[in-house]
Amino acid sequence: MLGVMPRTARPDGLGKLLDTQFCVVSREQLRTLGMTDRAMQYRVRAGGPWQALLPGVYLGVTGTPNLPQKEMAALLYAGAASLITGPVALMHYGVRTAPDWDTIDVLVPAVRQRGDAAFARLHRTHRMPSQIASSGPVRFVLVARAVADTAWQLTSLSDVRAVVAGAVQLGRCTVSQLASELQSGPVRGSAMFRTVLSEVADGVRSAAEGDFRDLIKTARLPMPLFNPSLYLGDTFLARPDAWWPEAGVAAEVDSRQWHLGPADHERTTARHDLMGEAGIIPLHFLPSQIRREPAKVAQRIRGALAHGRMRPPLPIRTIPCPESEAARAVAGPGQGPGRDSDRSSGSGSGSGSGGGSGRA
Repeated sequence: MLGVMPRTARPDGLGKLLDTQFCVVSREQLRTLGMTDRAMQYRVRAGGPWQALLPGVYLGVTGTPNLPQKEMAALLYAGAASLITGPVALMHYGVRTAPDWDTIDVLVPAVRQRGDAAFARLHRTHRMPSQIASSGPVRFVLVARAVADTAWQLTSLSDVRAVVAGAVQLGRCTVSQLASELQSGPVRGSAMFRTVLSEVADGVRSAAEGDFRDLIKTARLPMPLFNPSLYLGDTFLARPDAWWPEAGVAAEVDSRQWHLGPADHERTTARHDLMGEAGIIPLHFLPSQIRREPAKVAQRIRGALAHGRMRPPLPIRTIPCPESEAARAVAGPGQGPGRDSDRSSGSGSGSGSGGGSGRA
């Protein structure tokens, strides 16, 4: 029996390779190190020390693989130049998505003929990115591409809002970078991404604010400016979620989910107090109110606007959110949004403007 057992001595360099790649290795790499197929199969036998994760990709330990190991396996299976995209890539940037990491999306060159396997979902594309990011041996796309690839997979407008607005709110990418991805990507299936990107360009910075914008449009209320900067003289007051300058009314969607923590929520409350001292009428809404009681929310806004218009305009200086339609109007032709912050709108300014390879 000893004569027919495969040689299982560890080849030179295998230990270092396993340490570098989270204990994940491919058949091609093992062959390069001199290991035979027979020796590989012996290691992944029932009860053996290794296990097969994907075709031709092995995990050099027993037990359930963790996410980095699955990422590494997906890249090795997909082949050279492959890149992780979608929700798992966004995780590396701290952008919230639905916690579905059972599937790892991988971009591969269009000429590569390789299908999906287990948790690896491959997307053939002619638009392989020229710039990439990495975390150790794991390679992934830049955040704008990851957002776009994720948005094309989602079927809920709310989920698309959460991804797009979340990435912009956290400063992981710009609206112009997302617009570039939208323009260069496929038209089919892009409707929700296009809608949400338009909202974000108007200053919407969260899914809850997107729902609030929908409520305002449905109720036929005047469209506010979203996330402008308000000043009293040279003193910064606040950056409310929504602002009706002609009436001096500000509204915020008070959700701890969309603030970074309890301290930020407390600062929001203090901000509202400061706005009240300046004569601004502050309104507070919970996301649950917007979803369940839209008529009551609209009534409160309508009443506040009517009350605000009965008094003289407030001496509040308004600087629209950068990249919004209002900011472009302030900047004028040929100037980028927000480049000249002194050219801001005053209290009487007008409101802002109302999976698979198919993604490749």
